[in-house]
Amino acid sequence: MLPASVPPPPSPAQGRALARWLEDGGRALLPAVLAERLAAGPEDDARAETELAVTLGLLTGLGAEREVHVAAILHARADLQPLLPALVAELPGLPPLLEGQQAAEKVWSLHAEQAGAAGTEGLRRLLMAIVRDLRVILVLLARQLARLRAAAGLPEDERVALARLTADIHAPLANRLGIWQLKWELEDLAFRYLQPDTYRRVAALLDEKRADRERWIEAVKARLREALAAHGIRGEVAGRPKHIYSIWKKMQRKDVPFGELYDIRAVRVLVDDVAACYAALGVVHATWVPIPAEFDDYIAKPKGNDYRSLHTAVVGPEGKTLEVQIRTHEMHAQAELGVAAHWRYKEGGGGGSRAAAFERKIAWMRRLLETQEGAQADDGALMAGLSAELVEDRVYLLTPRGEVIDLPRGGTVLDFAYHVHTEVGHRCVGAKVNGRIVPLDFAPATGDQVEILTGKTAAPRRDWLQAGARYLVSARSRDKVRAWFHKLDRARNVAAGREHLEKELKRLALHHADLVPVLARFHAGSVDDLYVLVALGDVGPHQVARALHEQAQAAAAPAPEAALPERRVRPARPSEAFTVEGVGNLLTQLARCCQPVAGDAIVGYLTRGRGVSIHRQGCAAFERLAVRHPERVLPVDWGRQGTASYGADVVIHAVDRRYLLKDLTNLIAQEGAHVLGIQSHVDDARGRAVLRLTLKVSDFEQLGRLLGKLAAVPGVLEARRRR
Repeated sequence: MLPASVPPPPSPAQGRALARWLEDGGRALLPAVLAERLAAGPEDDARAETELAVTLGLLTGLGAEREVHVAAILHARADLQPLLPALVAELPGLPPLLEGQQAAEKVWSLHAEQAGAAGTEGLRRLLMAIVRDLRVILVLLARQLARLRAAAGLPEDERVALARLTADIHAPLANRLGIWQLKWELEDLAFRYLQPDTYRRVAALLDEKRADRERWIEAVKARLREALAAHGIRGEVAGRPKHIYSIWKKMQRKDVPFGELYDIRAVRVLVDDVAACYAALGVVHATWVPIPAEFDDYIAKPKGNDYRSLHTAVVGPEGKTLEVQIRTHEMHAQAELGVAAHWRYKEGGGGGSRAAAFERKIAWMRRLLETQEGAQADDGALMAGLSAELVEDRVYLLTPRGEVIDLPRGGTVLDFAYHVHTEVGHRCVGAKVNGRIVPLDFAPATGDQVEILTGKTAAPRRDWLQAGARYLVSARSRDKVRAWFHKLDRARNVAAGREHLEKELKRLALHHADLVPVLARFHAGSVDDLYVLVALGDVGPHQVARALHEQAQAAAAPAPEAALPERRVRPARPSEAFTVEGVGNLLTQLARCCQPVAGDAIVGYLTRGRGVSIHRQGCAAFERLAVRHPERVLPVDWGRQGTASYGADVVIHAVDRRYLLKDLTNLIAQEGAHVLGIQSHVDDARGRAVLRLTLKVSDFEQLGRLLGKLAAVPGVLEARRRR
């Protein structure tokens, strides 16, 4: 229950720290020749010797192997380099561990300078060394923690730089690889040096009434042990230490004060197997009243870094909240040691899914080594890539050859194709996930195997760039498609943009609209410029359609009251669907000829005995009536719609196939619309079908979105609103 302890800086009195480590069992972890040289005498620099001793102690606690200890010593003690040939002969895995540590020094320089010709190559060398032998990470993290523990004695600028490096790289790296035993202290110490005032304030809050809290926890532990024993469950119950940085971060994330956190008082239960975890959970909930919103099952659904545990919060004795974590001993080792547990448990059945999870953890490192052909990323881009890759929002996918490709969460199979290779993306015509053909906007889950189907020539589609279509989630993929279209000449882009936009406007019955009034909104100097923007994906066709609707509505809006003093606008009451200018207490009805929906530009026509008929602007039937009786034309506007819905006629031309109607109606239902009527005609000779559907939609936005998705149904040639 205490905050993470922060050791004081080393002093000359600690000069024999390395000798004490050897005496406490370290000698058995080293080759005899190396142990003898270390025991012969310390370095003159007591701080450096203490740092090495702390590093070795941390590695021992992580269960690191002999090679890892030796590599850490050889990197820190230049005077021991003459022993290297003999040590490599005994421990052939030493060279990659030493190379990784040497590369790390260049990366730290890159972080400090954010420039330099050697920085890019240094980062690549480090990552390559890590991929060759992941144990390098253990040494890097342990040494950084040892330096942080001694940082209180450094000048302030050096201390802050060391803490910033830790917060930017080491702590996220430890979190990503699940090495929580080091992660918590790295975060706390970096936080202490970067934000000392905030650190002290949170620490003071934890220290308040510490004795009372500890007595309360001891009583809870005793009662929980009795309850577990009464149900025949073997389990260890211990208090869980609270870490200052995690408390502060949770206060920021939940935007709550310290007193409203549920897990300030916490215990942990360790049991033998998964079944016992859930049995212990039942005992906890039977003993105290659970808080439903605070239960998380990370065993059934592990976190992205493979963390597994049950978390619950209950109302404990005296009405105080208590967090309880329940996990197996192996889960606890994995949570504390992360990838280090891979070596500790590999003789005990560490293969299968756990080995696959271990491999996924380092896939992102391999990904950073990939660069575009003929391209050189600068230092800033690589640092940005490193920061982005450390974020916990990736999915890990497999190629048919077993290679790992990681994408942003929500990435599609088309994103996957572009991450494999630009040309693979350009030639992509389909994909299979776990052997099943899926659409290009399908988002696979971690562990899925993805196979890309390619054509003979590159043929990206312009609708891949539409944000609403969800074909491409990754900005990197969209940039590659956009670059391909930028290479085309202007005439082809104008033609393609015109075709794309006219198709969308025709679908929404807006193809006769004038584009000139909306050019300024898209910063286009001419209609051709607008076509180019549409072709390159910088402007979506639906954006243009929406702008045309708003323009038409503005043009149809009633004139201001000051301009028409003899007429008044009757305000719409909440139950009214329309505002009719200058006329009150009249019935209104939607015209069946054009079926306007909310969002359309509309106009009214005063009928004989049936009130005001509401038409879409441009309706042919209305224009004929207006020519005959212009005095009956009334300005109208949409009132408060509430939950109103509207009928809309849609025409679909498609290839006649089995289950076509089922696919269409399922899609309509998924989009929240309703089918009021269907008429169909099939031309058997041509194998074509024409369907006329009357749909019930909420507004123009829903109709436009639905038409776009209907047009994407396999076999559909055209889906448009009836004129």
